[in-house]
Amino acid sequence: MIKFALITEGITDQIVIENILTAYFDSYVNIRWLQPLRDETDENSPKSPGGWYQVFEYCQSSQFREEFALSDYVIIHIDTDVSQEKHYDVPHFDKLGNEYSPEQLIEQVINKFKGLIGEPFYNECANRIIFAIAVHSIECWLLPLYYPEDEHISGVVENCADQLRKQKTFPKKPQSYRHISNYTHEQLMKLYRANPSLKIFIEEFQRRNIIVSEVKK
Repeated sequence: MIKFALITEGITDQIVIENILTAYFDSYVNIRWLQPLRDETDENSPKSPGGWYQVFEYCQSSQFREEFALSDYVIIHIDTDVSQEKHYDVPHFDKLGNEYSPEQLIEQVINKFKGLIGEPFYNECANRIIFAIAVHSIECWLLPLYYPEDEHISGVVENCADQLRKQKTFPKKPQSYRHISNYTHEQLMKLYRANPSLKIFIEEFQRRNIIVSEVKK
């Protein structure tokens, strides 16, 4: 069975991506959670800190490089909502003041990771790295599920958590995110194109023709 390793900003992001993978493959998915680590006695409790800075740090670590001996693919998640901050250093606008498209912003974030990981190692493992770059937050990937008939809302990239709460009241807790991100395979395949960065994420699996199992969940 294909083995995935997952690096994210936080546990709720892990849960959303896990649900999306399960929906996409319509099957159990074998995932190792690398960052943040979860407490072995409580999957909702982190053993290591989360956040975008920790994602960058992990991708520069020896543990990151060693993971390619244990997993088939490493998925790297990060949001772009604060990408203009110091140490992230990926602007939302070009020098003329034009806002980058989601595709352009994602390309810049990937270039940031290439520099952090190191070009030689990145080039060696690029076919086994899958980026889950959410423009501008993981909540944006859930809007198509709750606004399936509203293309304007389901494709937005700003204030997605606020938009989502208009349809679904939920606290920032793992169990809530497990519930609200519960796509079915049919829903995901019908709706994923509505959000630009979710579309790019899903198309990475299609481009690589990844099949995890013939056994349905």
